[in-house]
Amino acid sequence: MINLSEIFPRCSSLLGIKTWQRILGRVGDDLEPTGFPAVLYELGEPGVPPFLPGLAQIELAGFQVRTAVPMPDATDKPMLNPTLQIIPVTWTNLVNLLTRSRGRDLASVKPGNEYILVWREPATGCVRVQAAESCDLLAIKIIIEELDPDDVARESSVPAGKIDAIMREAVWKGLVLSPPSALCREANVPGRDENYSVADVFTLQWHLTQECDLHCRHCYDRANRAAFPFERALPLLDELGSFCRSRFVRGQVSLTGGNPLLYPHFFELYQAAAERELMIAILGNAVERADVERIVAIRMPVYYQVSLEGLEPHNDRIRGAGNYRRTIAFLRMLTGMGVPNMVMLTLTRHNMDQVIPLADELEGVTDGMAFNRLALFGEGAALELPTPIEYRLFLEEYVRALESHAVLGLKDNLLNTVLERSGKELFGGCAGYGCGAAFNFVSILSDGEVHACRKFPSLIGNILTDSLENVYSSDAASRYRSGSSACAGCSLNAVCRGCPAITASLGLDPFSEKDPYCFRNPS
Repeated sequence: MINLSEIFPRCSSLLGIKTWQRILGRVGDDLEPTGFPAVLYELGEPGVPPFLPGLAQIELAGFQVRTAVPMPDATDKPMLNPTLQIIPVTWTNLVNLLTRSRGRDLASVKPGNEYILVWREPATGCVRVQAAESCDLLAIKIIIEELDPDDVARESSVPAGKIDAIMREAVWKGLVLSPPSALCREANVPGRDENYSVADVFTLQWHLTQECDLHCRHCYDRANRAAFPFERALPLLDELGSFCRSRFVRGQVSLTGGNPLLYPHFFELYQAAAERELMIAILGNAVERADVERIVAIRMPVYYQVSLEGLEPHNDRIRGAGNYRRTIAFLRMLTGMGVPNMVMLTLTRHNMDQVIPLADELEGVTDGMAFNRLALFGEGAALELPTPIEYRLFLEEYVRALESHAVLGLKDNLLNTVLERSGKELFGGCAGYGCGAAFNFVSILSDGEVHACRKFPSLIGNILTDSLENVYSSDAASRYRSGSSACAGCSLNAVCRGCPAITASLGLDPFSEKDPYCFRNPS
């Protein structure tokens, strides 16, 4: 026998036991739950609030959703959650009564049209109930009618990224089921772990200009390249949006240079990226507070990264007199403004012993600090790397220092070998997926050249003459994604692959030889 009190608990509670029992006596024992809301409309029972039939519809939907068929394991295109029910009601704020029935909640229920959404969350299995917002209904409409998000954006006079954001929100809520990310490593990668093999963000590291207010001694590229043509910039943002939508990932632009704020159209481009709901990072130098305030007024960046090369004397030899103090003051300002920030250090033989002391200086000043080994290209070719033995000892010291220095971050892939030997948890490597060159990021130079990684010459196309889709899908890009054949059988492949920029800078083939600093399973 069906227990209507279990299916409609809030209706029962609001009516009180006497009225509830009187209604049950009138409807009989053989009434199906699906007919109960309609019966409430028809009875006209004294003491029954006029909104109760609508509340009963919502409770019935909750019962049906709880007992609905299981979710599909996967989908090859976005689809509505099969448990979703859309309930039109003629009273507002009924959802409040599902968990509370205080006087003020009852008083908030007013005549008015609402759509109530009831569904089961894919991840947790919990039943969710909420009044539909306009963005929810738009997402549902796009899926039901199979509308093109670009067409919807044009008709609504908004950037396509706004529609993408609405669809992401619907997926996050569980109203829409999305296919998994299509940015995934090959299935035959040794030690393949879904956490490190499937990317959920694709990044353009975008060098807008070569103009720079510094002249660092390790600069990869001081070539006289023109600034990126602005007439190509906005279409490229749209291409990035389409590229990411087709692969079910989010898009990010990491704006850099040179000094990206010296690009004459920086703020226009930043605004356009924000309007398209792209994540935005800045990799640059210290700037005036007014510039940061202008940036934040448009959109808070996901982070603002600056560089330091060691303690003050060494840093200023590399980056120019006064740079250390300006950068520290800038970091303090960013932190005080609530802007996420971090420090990147380019590691050489001559600053390796300053990394931990610099971390001491940066505690409480910045959110994080990491390092990349110097690739011997550009002006950096005149500097010197540590020996492999020196570097191995440094990595071991660095891993020990992680326990006492919260500011230190993990970036170099070879740290995973030390972590493995120490019995510690591995991390995702340089870009979260081992070497991410031409996988979850590419680098675009100001003259349009696209490289798998900015740290070394790794040309895979030109964005001024080709599309992002074609460049990413090219054979040249695929070679960099595959990594070195020398790493193919390594169980750390998914989180390492060494650094092809280091390999190439030492005159070796990054496609067939391994990072010469690798000390795992030495021959």
